[in-house]
Amino acid sequence: MTVTYVIEGSEVTGLERFWELIGEAVNGPGGYFGRGLDSFADCLSGGFGTPDDGDFVIEWRDHTASARALGHEETARRLEALLGRAHHTNRARIERELAEARAGRGPTLFDQLVGIIEEETGPGTLRLR
Repeated sequence: MTVTYVIEGSEVTGLERFWELIGEAVNGPGGYFGRGLDSFADCLSGGFGTPDDGDFVIEWRDHTASARALGHEETARRLEALLGRAHHTNRARIERELAEARAGRGPTLFDQLVGIIEEETGPGTLRLR
């Protein structure tokens, strides 16, 4: 039986709130489901609340509200935080991505999250409503 996890996109006000909402959707109140893009990808592969057989759907309601909240401004905020603790070999790349985000160009956090879901779970798992 397919399990459906619902994200209420109108409640996404930024990346931290997204982490809270996806954690609660998958694992109940106070649930954890990653707090970084890499850990989120790991969690989607099973064993962290999602069925190991991959038989689940993520229904992202009012995803356009989430896309706005996780847009270039929030993307720049995340990159600024990363830059402060990045290894020196990664700084130039992060600085380029940060400049693009500040200019309103390039992939947003919303784009990255959608990409991770689609890459880690396969076709049909994400329903944008």
